[in-house]
Amino acid sequence: MAITPLKNLDRELARFQGRLKVGAAFVALLATALLVRGFWLQMVQHEHYIQRAESNRISLVPAAPHRGLILDRNEQILADNYSAYTLEINRAQMASLEQTLAELGGLIEITPGQLRRFRRLLGESHEFETVPLKSRLTDEEVAIVAANRYRLPGVEVKARLFRNYRAGPGMAHVVGFIGRINDADLKDLRESGRDQNYRGTVHIGKTGLEQSYETLLHGRTGFDQMETDASGRAVRMLSRIPPVPGKDLRLHLDVALQAVAEHAFGDYLGGLVALDPNTGGVLALVSRPGFDPNLFIDGIDPETWKGLNESPERPMVNRVLRGIYPPGSTIKPFMALAGLELGLRRPQDSIVDPGYFMLPNSRHQFRDWKRGGHGVVDLRRSISQSCDTYYYRLAVDMGIDRMHDYLAKFGFGEKTGIDLEGESSGLLPSREWKQRRWKKPWYPGETVIAGIGQGYHLTTPLQLAASTAMLANGGRPVQPRLVAAVRDSTSHSWTPLSPPAERSAVAITPAHLDVVREGMLDVTRPGGTAAASAAGAPYAIAGKTGTAQVVAIKQGARYDASRLAREHRDHALFIAYAPAEAPTIVVAVMVENGGSGSGTAAPIARAVFDYYLTGKRPGDMTFGVDDAAD
Repeated sequence: MAITPLKNLDRELARFQGRLKVGAAFVALLATALLVRGFWLQMVQHEHYIQRAESNRISLVPAAPHRGLILDRNEQILADNYSAYTLEINRAQMASLEQTLAELGGLIEITPGQLRRFRRLLGESHEFETVPLKSRLTDEEVAIVAANRYRLPGVEVKARLFRNYRAGPGMAHVVGFIGRINDADLKDLRESGRDQNYRGTVHIGKTGLEQSYETLLHGRTGFDQMETDASGRAVRMLSRIPPVPGKDLRLHLDVALQAVAEHAFGDYLGGLVALDPNTGGVLALVSRPGFDPNLFIDGIDPETWKGLNESPERPMVNRVLRGIYPPGSTIKPFMALAGLELGLRRPQDSIVDPGYFMLPNSRHQFRDWKRGGHGVVDLRRSISQSCDTYYYRLAVDMGIDRMHDYLAKFGFGEKTGIDLEGESSGLLPSREWKQRRWKKPWYPGETVIAGIGQGYHLTTPLQLAASTAMLANGGRPVQPRLVAAVRDSTSHSWTPLSPPAERSAVAITPAHLDVVREGMLDVTRPGGTAAASAAGAPYAIAGKTGTAQVVAIKQGARYDASRLAREHRDHALFIAYAPAEAPTIVVAVMVENGGSGSGTAAPIARAVFDYYLTGKRPGDMTFGVDDAAD
């Protein structure tokens, strides 16, 4: 029979007391931890959590600034703003986007084009952003949406400012347009540290002055400090940092002069730029055809964009800045001056022009534009009659490298630095350029045709105007500028922009420049190539006509525009300044496929001179200055 041992009460008690002590120590440790944590939160981190609590209670709502105005030299408005209601969608706040769109379509008219644009913008936007579905709502549409707002979560009606381009297609390449901020714009803003200033802003300048002067036009974003309840609804405004409107821009450009120039082009395409040769101020800048910049503000629909982008007339290309063409005979006054300055010609030196030129040991004839030639030709007559043969010979005597170096002094082959983006530098060829670009030697025949502005030489109408300004002002380079002054919302006064740093003038012997200028005056006098266009002018015009070949003509054949399709006809050019004795305006005209510089381009320049110098407008103009600006 087994005997059950008696319990050892002392040992059991000791065990219990040990466990009790461990438990008490653990509880004490936890209490200490809670006390320490409470002290940390209540004392050390007090300010931090107070701020977090405030941030949950207070929201900063950005207030976008009013965009600055753009005005012409007479303060006629070219671009301004107006307020309208927009229907916007926040997809993060709705259960079914498609159902919401269907319900909205039953309440107000939503066109297929608006839906296509909305879906495109939806793909470019973040999920939490509101995306516009329809702009410029009528009062009736606003009332209908507001009445049904309770069953349309994520649907908002917002009052927004819209840009309005009053001057229309004719000023599109100057003023440019704004568009919705996309990912590329956001990246640029972040990299430049300007993204905080664009909170609440939907649009940004995309082209033209809207892009070049974006920083001035945009202004500074303001913020409303709002108290919110637990559901995030605004209760009251605590404070406000008002937005600062963007600065207004006043241009050198005259919108009435611009309208006259556009009208003078008729149905032709091309570009024209008028400059003040003393300041570089751009008085007119026409690129035809234009486009309606208002189409781009809320996002252009794909069909319209495709039509503009694929049009053979290339309306989106600024021909004055980016159109590159052979300068043709407009290069001859510069070549003549180079010949005099380099000691290769004297004013009285003359040649006998048989109507062609041939290189030694070659039977190839480089033809003059005039069959049978011009007879005896000196330097002044070579300009007034545009004698090709004279410049074929001069080019060979000068050589392509000296030709390149001298013409470069007048800005050929480089950007003018105008205050617009996208300018082309053109091309001023040289022996070194061809070897680098094509890995081929320079041939003597290429020098011959370079002497009359053909071959590789390419220039923009803006370059031609800036170079001609140097002939008009005695060799001083000018940097074309569109914006003359800015005005802010506080001073309400115009502050002229600082002029760009002046470059060193080209040293020109006065007697040599006088001879070239006289030759350009002879162009518009009886017997000159542009005499008909200058007839009856109460002021003197100094100019030079030119044509730029589009398609090659076979040896022995003659150019006949009537047998060519319009797109294959020569481009027509004309450079000029007036009044010749004290120039205040320089004009460069390029008419695509215009055929004749004297017959097509020069009359356009005459219309511009007449209005600028005398106030005369073409008699068949059906709109006035005010209409042109509306």
